[in-house]
Amino acid sequence: MQASSSHEPSHLKRTLGLPSVLLFGLAYMAPLIVYGTYGVLAKASDDTAALAYLLALIAIAFTALSYGKLARLFPVAGSAYTYTRKTFNAHLGFLIGWATLLDYFFLPMVIWLIGAAYLNAAFPHVPSWIWIVAFIVLTSGLNIVGIELAARFNIVLMVVQLAIVGMFVALCWHYASAAAGPGGIAMAEPFFKPHVPLGATMAGAAIAAYSYLGFDAVSTLTEETIDPKKNMPRAILLIALIGGAIFVIAAYTMQLAHPGVEFKDTDSAAFEVAKMIGGDIFVTVFLAGLILAQFASGISAQASVGRLLYAMGRDEILPKRFFGYIHPRFKTPAINIAIAGIVGLIALKLDVATSTSFINFGAFLAFTAVNLCVIRVYLSGDHGERKIGLLGGLVFPLIGAVADIWLLASLEKTALVLGAVWFVLGIAYLCWITRLFRQAPPEVAI
Repeated sequence: MQASSSHEPSHLKRTLGLPSVLLFGLAYMAPLIVYGTYGVLAKASDDTAALAYLLALIAIAFTALSYGKLARLFPVAGSAYTYTRKTFNAHLGFLIGWATLLDYFFLPMVIWLIGAAYLNAAFPHVPSWIWIVAFIVLTSGLNIVGIELAARFNIVLMVVQLAIVGMFVALCWHYASAAAGPGGIAMAEPFFKPHVPLGATMAGAAIAAYSYLGFDAVSTLTEETIDPKKNMPRAILLIALIGGAIFVIAAYTMQLAHPGVEFKDTDSAAFEVAKMIGGDIFVTVFLAGLILAQFASGISAQASVGRLLYAMGRDEILPKRFFGYIHPRFKTPAINIAIAGIVGLIALKLDVATSTSFINFGAFLAFTAVNLCVIRVYLSGDHGERKIGLLGGLVFPLIGAVADIWLLASLEKTALVLGAVWFVLGIAYLCWITRLFRQAPPEVAI
């Protein structure tokens, strides 16, 4: 979200090359998240987590191609909201933006919930609610006073995460090899289990897609990227593919080391596996890295929520006096940050599976909309400087849209109900602010 003065438009400086944009996207995705949700995913997919990640990657890859095409056609800070508004109309754009808000608004809650689950596994005598409240209070306090993570800390964080993922994969590989011989590291079973129905794997893929959230976030850097028409489509696709490769390899080696879905605590299954393959020392390193990643992600996610709500208040989509408030001393949207923290308390009543599925509802709607936007552009014939072919303009986005809808339908029933309620609330709110669709909703610069 770019907050700017109504009198002097701001101009962003193009300083980011392809490597910098790739780093931002991968840092946003947080590679260690594959271990944060592994137990839930393994159980939901009936021990076909690697295949679930691969199927999710296929769906995400087609959607990434669509994002890339729209980023080239509309080289401005973009999102599913912006693309839908420009391609279809303001009302549909608002509804997709409302669905996207579901991700932004509840993502910090999921991050804190996962972090609390692993801390509770390490310190079982400390109730989970204490960790959740501690995350909320500390993260909210830092965001209100204006603490931000500098780019160099993102680099350090990425190095730490990739190092821990590398160690985890290597230890799983060694453990499986020692237990089953050299052939134990080349088995296809984590990908293909004849007795597991496709529906179970797809249910896992619907959860696995949570790990990919953020591959599209780099579209917000379009106005700061050098040669965005060339670099942005490449970055979006590469981030999805690189992140997907990490997730698939990590899940595959985890299944080799620990086949089956029997864990002491499903929400913190990787903690159990880490101790099994690396002992107490590696468990300590893994836990420290995971909590660091979750804490940093929580700060970033909550800050994004605050800015999103502020922009909607500033543009009078939400009550301006309340949501457009800026703290006079800290110059931050303090009320919005506090709201995000209060919403995070819902984590006290949810588990990881329901919460990740819940926010995926909004993501799948947004992803579907992006694919449909490309199809509409192709059919309209307005392809910009470079003509879009049949495969890229119709076949690939159609496959992406069908895959996203399939993933959406594969979410658990509770998540579908909660997501549907959220979407209906958005329709009702849109009716109110547009006087039953007689006028266009205010535009938000996302």
